[in-house]
Amino acid sequence: MRIDALRSLSLFDGLSDEQLSELAEAGEQVGIEPGVDLFFEGEHADFWWVLVEGAIDLMRHLGREDTVVGRMDVPGRWAGGFRAWDPHGVYLATGRGVSDGWVLKVPAQVLRERSGAWFPFLGHLVEGLYGTARTIESTARQRESLVTLGTLAAGLAHEINNPAAAAARAVDTLEGACQTLLSSLSRLAQDEISARQFTELDALRREVEPKAAVPDPLAIADHEEALSSWLASHGIERDWTIAPPLAAAGVDLAWCERAASVLPGVALEPGLEWVASTFSVATLVSEVKESTRRISELVGTFKSYSQMDRASIQPTDVADGLESTLVMLSHKLRDGVKVVRDYGADVPRIEAYAGELNQVWTNLIDNAVDAMDGVGTLQVATRADGDHVVVEIGDTGQGMPPEVAARAFERSTRPRTSERAPASASTSPAGSSWIATVARSASTPDPVRRCSGSAFRSDRPRGVLPPNQRRRSHDRCGDEEGIG
Repeated sequence: MRIDALRSLSLFDGLSDEQLSELAEAGEQVGIEPGVDLFFEGEHADFWWVLVEGAIDLMRHLGREDTVVGRMDVPGRWAGGFRAWDPHGVYLATGRGVSDGWVLKVPAQVLRERSGAWFPFLGHLVEGLYGTARTIESTARQRESLVTLGTLAAGLAHEINNPAAAAARAVDTLEGACQTLLSSLSRLAQDEISARQFTELDALRREVEPKAAVPDPLAIADHEEALSSWLASHGIERDWTIAPPLAAAGVDLAWCERAASVLPGVALEPGLEWVASTFSVATLVSEVKESTRRISELVGTFKSYSQMDRASIQPTDVADGLESTLVMLSHKLRDGVKVVRDYGADVPRIEAYAGELNQVWTNLIDNAVDAMDGVGTLQVATRADGDHVVVEIGDTGQGMPPEVAARAFERSTRPRTSERAPASASTSPAGSSWIATVARSASTPDPVRRCSGSAFRSDRPRGVLPPNQRRRSHDRCGDEEGIG
């Protein structure tokens, strides 16, 4: 290895010839060949690569293709080596040769030992920097995860509260209705009505069929008043408790005349009270069933959203995930937001991390609602595109200018960050939502500029992404001399 070539690099200014020789002996010279990869995105950064001659493109897998995000073409630029101070450090990009040359490849452990021996104070600073950054990031993610969990829990509690309260009210009223039903039967027995009379009364009760359409409240009130007048004219004292259930069930005055012919005299009041109580009990039981069904659906949706008791990787219907996400966020969509769904009928199931995909949809939809200030149209669409499944989420907010959309996924352009583990979501200055790549689950969504608002398109292959294409939430960036 030519030491003089290393000595010419400003990167090694300050090192003695002995130190430089020691570093060179610990490393190895690796040739650069055009089109040949030296290191791979997402793998542990176990080596420090210093460019001496030639050029290397830094590639990241974005969407369906590899994109050049940087180039090492100036001698002295470096990449990797992060595991010298960070046990979780990974390469931020794949290094691919562009022109012939060579690099110095030094093991990260050697880099740590040599830097610690030659510059112990600097070694402590760098190690502390990595440790502090990771601690802050971890704490922030945990905090944002708790905030997100609290928001979703509050939304779920809000959705469950209505059917739960309705069920509780129905059960409380049901107890009184049952007591009235039993007391009316007791009074009928005391009046010694015949079995034939009771059978005929029950037959009349069975003739009343519940109305399929929701009746007009004003018409119900008028009908209730007419029934109450008829009951009062026939000497029934508790007309205010009997008339409402009969009116709600659709009982008319002709039916009442037939009931009066079956139960003449004092038996008419307990008889009609019994009929009214059966209608009330049936209505209340129906309300309890509907409320508990709704609660069960919400719990099922929450389990589907969180992927409880399911494998991490599984065949996934993206439309189901989007629907469960919309339910989880329905408390934000209720006022002023119109949801337009366009799910393709030919969209296949995909192998994916379903729970993490649901977090992607949550961040995109949540930020889209914020971008519209809670008023507008949210478009959710899925379609098949060759061997990929495409999901598009759009809003009618102000939208992002082209210059902002072009840099939407750069960390430095995030004006307001809301880290939602394991995804990162932000809102652009123009108010449109976007989300960064999610670990292991999906490709980076592409911002699509429209005449109104913004749309984000995320396409997923039908299989699981291979390990070297999975994003890492703990990536680290090099300085102006070191990237990768």
